[in-house]
Amino acid sequence: MLKNYLLIGFRNLMRHKGYATLNIMGLAVGIAACLLIFTIVQFELSYDTYHTNYDRIYRVVVEDNSPSGEIGHNPGSPYPVPIALRQDVPQMEKVAALNSIYGSQITVLGKDPNTTQTDKKFIEDIGIFFIEPQFFEIFDASWLQGNPTQALSQPNTVVLAKKEAEKYFGNWKEAVGQYLKLDNTITLTVSGVIEDVPSNSDFPLKVMVSYETFKNSPRYGYSTDWGSISSSHQVFALVGKNESVQNVKYALQKFSEKYYADRVNLKRYNLIQPLSENHFDDRFGNLGDHLSSKTTLWTLSLIGVLILMMACINFINLATAQAIGRSKEVGVRKVLGGMRYQLMAQFLSETTLIVLVSVGVALVLAKAALPFIREVSDVPEDIALLQNPYVLVFLVGITLVVSLFSGIYPAMILSGFEPVKALKSKITAQSVGGVPLRRGLVVVQFAISQMLIIGTLIAVSQMEYIRHIDLGFSKEAVYMVPVSPDSISRMKYESFKNQLLQNPDIQAVSLANDAPSSDNYWGRNFYFDHSTKDLDFYTFMKYADADYFKTYNLEFVAGQGFNPSDTAQAYVVNETLLKKLGVTNMQEAIGKTIRLGGNGPWKPIVGVVKDFKAASVRDDMQPIVIGSYKRNYQLAGIKMQSRNLQKTVKEVQSLWETTFPAYVYNGYFLDESIERFYQQENQLALTYKIFASLAIFISCLGLYGLISFMAVQKTKEIGIRKVLGASVGNIMFLMSREFIILIVIAFAVAAPVAYYFMNDWLQNFKESVPLGVSAFVIAIFASVVIACLTIGYRAARAAMANPIKSLRSE
Repeated sequence: MLKNYLLIGFRNLMRHKGYATLNIMGLAVGIAACLLIFTIVQFELSYDTYHTNYDRIYRVVVEDNSPSGEIGHNPGSPYPVPIALRQDVPQMEKVAALNSIYGSQITVLGKDPNTTQTDKKFIEDIGIFFIEPQFFEIFDASWLQGNPTQALSQPNTVVLAKKEAEKYFGNWKEAVGQYLKLDNTITLTVSGVIEDVPSNSDFPLKVMVSYETFKNSPRYGYSTDWGSISSSHQVFALVGKNESVQNVKYALQKFSEKYYADRVNLKRYNLIQPLSENHFDDRFGNLGDHLSSKTTLWTLSLIGVLILMMACINFINLATAQAIGRSKEVGVRKVLGGMRYQLMAQFLSETTLIVLVSVGVALVLAKAALPFIREVSDVPEDIALLQNPYVLVFLVGITLVVSLFSGIYPAMILSGFEPVKALKSKITAQSVGGVPLRRGLVVVQFAISQMLIIGTLIAVSQMEYIRHIDLGFSKEAVYMVPVSPDSISRMKYESFKNQLLQNPDIQAVSLANDAPSSDNYWGRNFYFDHSTKDLDFYTFMKYADADYFKTYNLEFVAGQGFNPSDTAQAYVVNETLLKKLGVTNMQEAIGKTIRLGGNGPWKPIVGVVKDFKAASVRDDMQPIVIGSYKRNYQLAGIKMQSRNLQKTVKEVQSLWETTFPAYVYNGYFLDESIERFYQQENQLALTYKIFASLAIFISCLGLYGLISFMAVQKTKEIGIRKVLGASVGNIMFLMSREFIILIVIAFAVAAPVAYYFMNDWLQNFKESVPLGVSAFVIAIFASVVIACLTIGYRAARAAMANPIKSLRSE
């Protein structure tokens, strides 16, 4: 029986190729979009879930509470924390610390640790960690050579991921026993190799150096001071199987009271964050290359469902528009003994056949679009579709759901025709459910389309605003070159800088630990104007030479910059720091003193700079102190003339390679790094563009289906009007008028919903575009124009039909 149903369904599709094509196109596009969104969402939600103890792993983080009610968050913990946790918090079965470093150089020495000449040098932007061996008792890893207890227990040892071992030595099997040099400072012996970490992990383990190496090397900042904290130093714990989270939290509260008791104003607490939140919590960030927002994922999921629902609505519209044409077929089948359930089974079988073909086409479309998916997501390029069991389950489920949702209403209507009326061609619009339902479905479709259009316009407008916002400093044509802070390199800083300034295309050069705007947060407690208590907020540090202000065109509102010096003799602060201190007249701050930390010397404030964006515009303006400290310089900022940029960059690279031959050159433009702050927002804006276009496309198919239905319903009416003298234009206007009304109704539904969601999205930014009426006006205008173009073709065909044929009876 099923075979017969499918055969009839296939013949019917071949007989109505236009109808079949429209249905398959709409469903295929909707299913393909939904499939890609499902792939993205499933991948993002799968981060680190492969660990055996996933639900028992927590990160120990820091929360600072000030008397004013401000709360600060830091993913790092003071360096003594892991040792103290093992002693004081028995609820934690295992504790492990790691310290990440970024942009470090790996030099391959090979089998001879004394090698001085080698061309195998690599800059690793992420993936280098100083790591305790207990880490691998908490997290899963496949060891190809060595074991964590021995491999990471001694100083100057390193474990490599398989891909890194092959990159450095050609064959991972030959890596153990060979040598690497870290930042031209520490010689490391390879003591193990692990399998590459999956792409859905926030722990990009590439080069794992023993934690003992970190403790023994002054360059990387290890300290026994409980007041020193870095976001790079993070602590993870495995909670015991029978321990409750509440017990752990209580133990950490007692732990915090014990070790942070000397903090009077700024109360500090250690908290735990479950691993399941590590990929999504923007308060703390993670060690990987991106964060995801659960709100964004749910938004994507909702868009996918809406797009698929629109495709199903199209099917219903087109199927019911075809119902009158199939009335005689139904009548004959009923006269010959066909039961209603058999007719319903036949029509549902036809729907399922269309859906199966659509799924096949959708897979082809999704596969073709897969290489471009990274434009709207951070999924890896090699992400699989059919190899993913979740995708297969999704496809089976979507086939069943779409077949039922799309087919049940048309099947009920068609199978319910009365045989006598069907054979006498007495089936009318009222027999197939009337027009109101289909009008409502089109309203839903265009409401969804208009919401996406409005969202696209606002998102694009916000990103354009961010690109052109006044950051408070100059970012154009500023070229950043990382420099090494080792003692030999520091001796060459001034020579390198002076030679750069001899180039007529270079306006200024500054050495610093950080650019004016970055994702680096280096906070310190401080004292102001010889006070005896530290303040209830941190200040963020920028260490830079005296040319920092000129290079980045920072504007002074009081005082001036400090004099050249290798160490801080004076400080420059920003307006926000003084405002938080209650100073309203910036000029009065000149000559006041600041002391960093509890034991530092008092230094005078010599200048106040206008506030500048030190991080993303999503963040509040931060209090900032700028001072000299040559040992911390890691970047050369080079302000170039806008002309001859490529030529100047090549000259900078040539000079660098001559001055610092032991290091790998790795320059970039400042505006490019700032643009990366908004990668997720740019991806979201592009996502809106893509899915708004798909929604419009599917809406047009739905509109075409409804106008086709209306044209069939009004065949005789159109014929009578033409006989009575109506022009083609009159008839086109008559048929188009009610659809314009539907679009206006759709806009009335879409506008408040879009306003609510986009207003909420804009709250993520401290500065944003005003939510004006322009986006809403453009959305309704675009919808009307697109609808008129879609309606015009089908309405013109109906209006130009021969009235004699239209008026001919049975």
